[in-house]
Amino acid sequence: MSSTSRWLAGPDAGDDKYSRGVLAAVTGSLQYPGAATLAVEGAWRTGVGLVRLGAPLRVQDLVLGRRPETIVSTPEDLGRADAYLLGSGLDDPAEDEMLRDTLVGIADSGAPVVLDAGALGFAMRVRGLCLVTPHAGELARMLGWLGRESERADVVASPAEHAAFAAENTGAVVVLKGATTHIATPSGAVTSVAAETNRLATAGSGDVLAGILGGLVAQHAPDLATREQLAELAAAGVSLHSRAAARLGDRPLAALEIAESVAYATAELNGP
Repeated sequence: MSSTSRWLAGPDAGDDKYSRGVLAAVTGSLQYPGAATLAVEGAWRTGVGLVRLGAPLRVQDLVLGRRPETIVSTPEDLGRADAYLLGSGLDDPAEDEMLRDTLVGIADSGAPVVLDAGALGFAMRVRGLCLVTPHAGELARMLGWLGRESERADVVASPAEHAAFAAENTGAVVVLKGATTHIATPSGAVTSVAAETNRLATAGSGDVLAGILGGLVAQHAPDLATREQLAELAAAGVSLHSRAAARLGDRPLAALEIAESVAYATAELNGP
C-alpha cells in the first residue's frame, strides 16, 4: 500500500459513521457563506463518517441545501468530534468574543485541528496536533506574528524555507499552498507536492482542500501520534485535491466541481 493509499482507505465491514470519524467545522460567515459549503462538501467526499457544522443560520441553510446529511448548530454547540476544521470563510475572531472563546476551547481540547484562513492565528494555541493551510500572503502575515517580517514575494521566492520556519516556531505542520505545495514539520522536514494541473487556481479551491484535510484527519485521529504522520496525511490530501481537479480535464473549473470529484479521485489513487 502506498503512503497515499494508506490515508485514503475505505471502510471495513465493522465500521459505522462514528468509527469513520466525526469532523466538526467552524467555517463560513455572512460575508463568505459559500466557504462552508465548499469545505463541508470536500470533507464528505473523503468518506468521513459525520460532519458537524457550527455557523450562522444563513450558512447552515446553504450547507443543508447542498449536503442535508450535515449536522448543524451554532459554533458553541458543536458537540463531540474526533477532529476540528476552523477558519475557512470565517469572520475575524477578534471581533466576536463568543466565537473567539469557542475557538480557544477547541484549541485547548487536545483534539487534532486543521486551521485555515481566519483561524490561522490560533496555531500556537492548539494543544494537540495542528495543521495550518496558508497561501503565500497568509504565511507572510503569520511570519510577522512570529517576529520575522516578510512580504508575500519573500515567501514565493523561498517557500520551503519560510514554511519550515513557521512550522518550527508554531509547532504546527504547515501546508503552504501553491502550484507546488510545501508541507513542513517542526523538525525541519519539508515535502513538496507539485499540482497535476494549474486549474486549481480558482476561488474556493483552498476551502475544498481544507475540507479534504479535515475529513482525513477526523478519519485517522486515533492513529495520528506524530507530526510526521500528520505531514504524510497532509501530502495525501494535497495529492487527492490535485487529482480531483486534474481528472476533470484542462478546462475552467469551479471549486464545487473539484469537491464533487474528490470521491472519484480517491478511487483512482487507491488503485484496483
